[in-house]
Amino acid sequence: MRRWLPLLFTWVVVALSPLQAGPEGPATQPPAGTAPTTVLPTARTFTALVSKPPMNSPTNAVAAGNAGSTNAPSLETVYLAGGCFWGMEEILRNIPGVKETQAGYTGGWLPKPKYDDTHDSKSGHAESVKVVFDPAVLPLEELLEKWFFRMHDPTTLNRQGNDVGSQYRSAIFTFNEAQKKTATTVKARVNASGKWRRPVVTEIADASTWYPAEGYHQKYLLKNPGGYSCHYLRD
Repeated sequence: MRRWLPLLFTWVVVALSPLQAGPEGPATQPPAGTAPTTVLPTARTFTALVSKPPMNSPTNAVAAGNAGSTNAPSLETVYLAGGCFWGMEEILRNIPGVKETQAGYTGGWLPKPKYDDTHDSKSGHAESVKVVFDPAVLPLEELLEKWFFRMHDPTTLNRQGNDVGSQYRSAIFTFNEAQKKTATTVKARVNASGKWRRPVVTEIADASTWYPAEGYHQKYLLKNPGGYSCHYLRD
């Protein structure tokens, strides 16, 4: 029986030799007179074989679906100023369709302003709220006419309630011509509505560098219920 083992081993190797060809190329033939040896898959070949999921696997199905997806909302951003940003942000962050708000400074000339820099027109910045919104749910026209122009008095120049200074001016900072056109149209309509006894003085300007306000200003009235605010929705 033992003398048959070498012959049996040779027969098995020869029978299985086609399996030695793979991604690395055909198996190398041994020189004449040399006993055949079994060629095992390389580590790279083995990794490729076990790590690549079939095309009908959940992994590839999800990837294929995401690659062509058009369901993700196209969000827009606008900067709104109308007095102390505490009260403005508290109203704006709760509007359906608003995805993100942040209190900050914009529209000035001093780089990296701090809160005190905005007083007495030292930096030229307005206390503002960065509003990221979904126009499919909340069009800019509705955001401005139904909310922005109702939450503050747009007829008082550089003032909102007891807060006085250019940092408290009414302003809309737009990112493109479409937004600027909408803002101009809504401002004219509000001005002609007769709702306000004085002319609307809201500034419409191109968006410039945005500087987030200090941490304690963010969501201030959420963290400090009952804190100071001069903002409310007028009828």
